[in-house]
Amino acid sequence: MYPGTLPLNCKARSMIRDSMFSVDVNYTRVSEFVIVGFPSLQPEHFDLVAWFFFFLYVTTLVGNLLLVVLFALEQNLQKPMYIVMVSLALSDIGFTTVALPKLIARYWWNDGSLGFQTCLFQMHMIHYFGSLNSLILLTMALDRYLAICFPFRYSMVMTNQTMLGLTLFCWVVAHIFSGISTFHFTMMPFCGPNQIVHAFCDTMSVMALVCGDTSKQFRDAFAGAMFILYVPLALIVISYICIIISALNMATGQGRMKTFSTCATQGCIISIYYLPRFFVYSTPYFPNLIMTPDKRIATALFYSLFPPLINPFIYCLRTKELKLILKRWVQRRKSIMPMKHGQIVAVTKSY
Repeated sequence: MYPGTLPLNCKARSMIRDSMFSVDVNYTRVSEFVIVGFPSLQPEHFDLVAWFFFFLYVTTLVGNLLLVVLFALEQNLQKPMYIVMVSLALSDIGFTTVALPKLIARYWWNDGSLGFQTCLFQMHMIHYFGSLNSLILLTMALDRYLAICFPFRYSMVMTNQTMLGLTLFCWVVAHIFSGISTFHFTMMPFCGPNQIVHAFCDTMSVMALVCGDTSKQFRDAFAGAMFILYVPLALIVISYICIIISALNMATGQGRMKTFSTCATQGCIISIYYLPRFFVYSTPYFPNLIMTPDKRIATALFYSLFPPLINPFIYCLRTKELKLILKRWVQRRKSIMPMKHGQIVAVTKSY
């Protein structure tokens, strides 16, 4: 018996599950999984990797929380475009909080174990935030499409209430795609190895531990991932083609430059999110392109963690209003410090 396994109590459910996957009735089910991380990483490098991911987590958390605080404190930022930015920032905070703490614990304290239900919850939330980001990016593209292609109707169509409704819709609907997959996993038999060769629980790494034939489940999961990723991407591409056409028809060069500058910010974010995923999902169709487990995990971590890390910096560097607000905050801070120093000196002299 593998460590972390226990007998199933529900005999009827076991028989149904066993008949579906052609598994012996008298098997024991895995009760916990172990996150392996990078298989080839030597123990002497564990602390360095843990510190790296800890620094990555803190930087991502602080950067995205800064956007949320800016939005909450600055009245002039409470517009549809910034509502969707804050929604993406909250999603990025959620994803990194679900994915990184257990990975850090695995390398800092050699604690990579996860309960069966906890692993399924992590898998659900990993794919939930991935689906959510895809829908948020589509909402972002829709907002820019309406603002540029229909500028006179934009203020009437895209109000704060409309954007809040669209954002809430994205946060709710994203649960459907990951929820279906998670429900299917609760019905699958896990009777053997419990080591997940990945940085976190995700569909492919957990499915590799299922006993029996999972080809149908793999096809269903792959089709669902392609749908939630590339249907929004196709609509995003169409919207940006319309934006480019509309910008080229503008009378003034200044208007065109402003339009392209605004879209370039979101274009960078969308490219960072989609292109690495396209590369990873395409590797099975290129026989000469072989990815070792370490390379696969590193690539997955790159496309999962790099966008949440870099998004706040892209917003702050390329969005004029955010740059002005941050500059004003810094100048206000500088003006307060000498005043306090001067007050201290004056009191000292009078005394």
